[in-house]
Parts: sequence; C-alpha cells; structure tokens
Amino acid sequence: MERARSSDTFAERLLRSHLYRMGLRYRKNVKTVFGRPDVAFRGPRVAVFVDGDYWHGRILQGSGLQALNESFKTSNRAFWVRKIQQNVARDSLVNSELERAGWSVVRVWETDVKRNPALVAARVFEVVSSRRLVAGGVPDRQA
Repeated sequence: MERARSSDTFAERLLRSHLYRMGLRYRKNVKTVFGRPDVAFRGPRVAVFVDGDYWHGRILQGSGLQALNESFKTSNRAFWVRKIQQNVARDSLVNSELERAGWSVVRVWETDVKRNPALVAARVFEVVSSRRLVAGGVPDRQA
C-alpha cells in the first residue's frame, strides 16, 4: 500500500511530457482547485485526472460489481469493494463540483496513457483549445 503513489506516477509524468511538447503549459497537483487535479490549466479552466485503473474502479465501471467482487482474492473482499466504490463516488462528486464551478474535467485511465500517450495528450489539447475558443481567446498553445 505504501508504494502506491498519489502524485507524479509514471503515467502522469508521461502525459505531462507529451503536453509540454505540444506547447501546453500547466500546473500540477493544484491544491487550490477542488479535487486537486493531476494537471490543471487555470486560464481555460480544464482539470485533468490520471486515474489508476485499480484504485478508481475501471473494472467496476466497465464490467460491473460482480466482476469487481471476483477480482479480489482476499478474505477482506467486502472492505476493498466498498473502498473502490467510495473512490468512484468521490470521483463523481469531484467532477460535478468542478463542472458547477465552470471547469471542464478530463479523466483518463492510467493504462490508456501508458498505451498511447500521444492520443491522450491530443484529447487534452483539444479540450483546452476548445475552452480557449469558447472564452473568446485565440488558441496560443500556452496555458
């Protein structure tokens, strides 16, 4: 458990390096933004979260509760299932709070970033650029 990083994971660093190469400038782990996004673009108000597949319930969201239950081979299965469900609920709360405050939220899975970081970075770039256009600015490739 203590080896599970909460920030600066390999996937986060990989995504940030691609975003930087695309000319996007960002802040990381911004404490003043609700939910403390992994990457934040304050001007266009875009929050990016790189969610770990395990901790943020990819199995639960993709295959359902039964699959999540079956994925645990431990005696305290109920504890872990409840923990993952609470994490998913918290993520949903963070999304709605940020959206209510005028932010766009981009959530990406850790394995998707590892598999194709350029594609994920392009998706983030698209959201940031569109938010700049909506705000009336010209996309200048800098946040």
